Amino acid sequence: MSDFMSGMSRMTVRANGIRMNVWTGGGGPVLVLLHGYPQTGQMWRKVSSTLMKTFTLIIPDLRGYGDSATPKSGFDKKTMAQDIACLVTELGYDKFYLMGHDRGARVAHRLAFDFGERVKKLVVLDIVPTHTMFSRLSPELASAYWHWFYFQAPDLPEIMLANSAESFLKTMLNSLSWKPGVIEDDMFAEYLRVFTSPGTIRCGLEDYRAAATRDFEDDAKDLGTKLTCPVYTIWGKFGKMDSLFDVLATWEEKATSVVGKALPCGHFIPEEVPEELLAEVVPFLLK
Repeated sequence: MSDFMSGMSRMTVRANGIRMNVWTGGGGPVLVLLHGYPQTGQMWRKVSSTLMKTFTLIIPDLRGYGDSATPKSGFDKKTMAQDIACLVTELGYDKFYLMGHDRGARVAHRLAFDFGERVKKLVVLDIVPTHTMFSRLSPELASAYWHWFYFQAPDLPEIMLANSAESFLKTMLNSLSWKPGVIEDDMFAEYLRVFTSPGTIRCGLEDYRAAATRDFEDDAKDLGTKLTCPVYTIWGKFGKMDSLFDVLATWEEKATSVVGKALPCGHFIPEEVPEELLAEVVPFLLK
């Protein structure tokens, strides 16, 4: 087990009935950071030290990821959002700022919707809303996000990923980055350790399967209601989202107050352009 979260405390907290691995540190208003697939809370390592100067950080491994528990169910975003709301409460806080990347941004979207009275502002990194992804399906989108659809198959993805874990993980991280090598070898080794931990591959797949079923259904029920907290959507200029969507417009459909910007990177924004990301999100959160 390698820890790259400099200056932060690592602990295990029981929240919403599951064990969650979480890093905390800093001082000031609370900022919760949620990671994506196939990573862990340590994807925030390049921005956490700076953010701790201004915020009290809470950085968990999501349900089924990293060193958190790998339950058999609960991968719909309503349940995963409940996990985070309960975690923040367990740590003694009420209201908080929120930033999520990839799968974590989808959890964050649902969290801001279901717990709007607690979320002050929301930053979503390199996603469009889940309902938008499925409702605007095209050959180009299906090709770019092939794994969303491959992961829906029962059992076979578990078998294939388990037998090619290192190659799969390396391919995913490199192919979605604008410049290969932004994830250091020792960090890749840590990602691989937790990716191959018992149950983790299955949990990640169940996260994607929930997106095509329960999450899509839940989002469809809420189409007439918008988020009321301020939202900043940031995406990679050289990533797939930029070529497939008017990202800002998709979020203007979901929230009453939205700003957006593309940064010069691919998908893994906090690891590819940490300084540029900090320059955008800190003023947004504090103004």
